[in-house]
Parts: sequence; C-alpha cells; structure tokens
Amino acid sequence: MHHEYKPSKYYFTFGPCEPALRLRAGDTVETATVDAGGQDRYGNPVPDEMLQSSRETEYYKANPLVGPFYVEGAEVGDALVVEIEKISLNRETAYSKILPNFGSFTEEGPGMRLLFNKPLDEVRYDWSLDLAKKTGLLIVSGKRIEVPLDPFIGSIGVAPRFGRHETSLTPGEYGGNMDCVETKEGTTLYFPVFVRGGYLSFGDVHAAQGDGEICGVALETTADVRLKFGVLKGKGIEWPRFENAEHIMVAGSARPLMAAFKIAHLEMVRWLVSDYGFEANDALQVLSQVGTCRIGNVVDPNYTVVSKFPKKYLS
Repeated sequence: MHHEYKPSKYYFTFGPCEPALRLRAGDTVETATVDAGGQDRYGNPVPDEMLQSSRETEYYKANPLVGPFYVEGAEVGDALVVEIEKISLNRETAYSKILPNFGSFTEEGPGMRLLFNKPLDEVRYDWSLDLAKKTGLLIVSGKRIEVPLDPFIGSIGVAPRFGRHETSLTPGEYGGNMDCVETKEGTTLYFPVFVRGGYLSFGDVHAAQGDGEICGVALETTADVRLKFGVLKGKGIEWPRFENAEHIMVAGSARPLMAAFKIAHLEMVRWLVSDYGFEANDALQVLSQVGTCRIGNVVDPNYTVVSKFPKKYLS
C-alpha cells in the first residue's frame, strides 16, 4: 500500500513515540521534510504546536524528524529494511553555518562549555540551488563556488535499544544523525530492530556535504522523500547496514573516531562471514585490500564511519 503522509508533528528524538502511521512490509510512504532549523519548503517555521515538547524537560531543537513509522511484524532481533526510492529537493535555497561551540574544531556541544578561549562567531551562508542543473552556488571571498548536488537523508534511524530515547543530533547503533552521504536515493538501508515495530524516523535532508561535515552544518534544505519498508526476520544485525548497486556498507558511530572505524570494519567482516561465505581471516584480508570508507561526521555527540566493500568481490 502507498501512503501519502502529511506530518502533523515533528520529533527531536529517536524512540518509541506515538506512531505517525502503522505500516506493513511492502508499504511505501511519501512525505515532505523540513530543514534542520525547522523551516518548510517555503521558508516558514514549523508552528510550535507541531514540535515535540514536554512539561518535564526540554529538547535540543535541531533536525526535526518525520515519523516514527511502526512496521507490523518487525520484532526484536529482526532487521528493518528501508529502500530510499526518492529524494526530490523542493526548494531553491539551502543554508549552512559556522556556529559557536559546535563543529570539528571544538569538543563542545549542547550543554557543554569547555573552551577557555572565545568561541567562534556564528556565520550563515546561503546557497542557491539550481534544481534543473543539480548544482549549488555560493559567492564567497570573491569566488564563484559551484558544486554538484548529491542529496541524502542526514538523520534516519529506529528506536534505540534498552528503552532509550536519543536526540535527533546523535548517531548510534540505531542509525540516527549519521550525516552519511551514502543514505541517498537508490540505497537500501538495514536497521536492527530493538523495539517491536521498529519506529523509524527521519529528517535533516542535505543537498550536498563533504566528508565529516567539519563545520557541523551541511547544505540544509527540504525534500519530498519516498521510502519502501520491509522486514528480514531473525536477521539479528547489530549496526546499520546499507547497499547500493556497487557496494555493501556498514555504519559505526562512537567516540573517538578510531572506535567508529573499528566498529564499522568489524561489522563488515562479520557480514562477509555470515552472508557471503568468507572465513574470518580471509574477509579481513580482502577488506584490507579493496575496502574503502567514508567519514559521515566528526561533529556530533558520536562520530560516524562507513565501511564500504565492492560487490564484485562477493561472488
């Protein structure tokens, strides 16, 4: 069944909140996202009554998420399958920023102030998007910077394990704010199911981004997104897995960066052993020679590394 979903509420956490829709394996959902700052395709802010709120606590208001989507038949120990069928940018602008107390040049973040020196000043950059040419343009320092657009979902994941709720700013074993350029149209994602129904949420579409998102902010914009859902029974994976036409991939998120690197590559070895008939030592050897990796982010509460293995070596 195909669902055209118009969000009535946006969340700032990954977790088992009230489901936006209840889906079955094979269903598709098409919906629109707002940007990381909570503005829609027309530049209008989302009304406060549509944003997650609580009388008992406050939320870090970044990356408003659509969802969560409950998938019938998805049980703890299964894998939730999410095919990204479409990411269609629907706005001719994107913004980026340099922010105080955030980014790869500081270990600070929300609620944590450790710098002795003065923080960076906030600077906003407004990019023009040519949706027909699929390019983004910035005039800066007397230069015309034109980049190809490569849209992807910056923040996508399921409810975390052990009853946790995690902020929309944080990546982990549940996916989350991985800021990984590989979560784009044509990619299939596999998430561990830690809570019955999965509770998939997503948002924070980027028009383009370099590896690491080093200033902390990509080309933040809005899009129409279509996802198809499925369930792999008893798959029992521990970390998000992706695949496209050329690669299988694993995302690991942790601090320090080396821990994320190790998680992603160890999980890749396990995948090669469990599904593709490699002996463990042989998988490590081949991965060492043909594997590549992407750095999703080095700015969030956890960093993200994606291990990539070419499919042509699987058979």
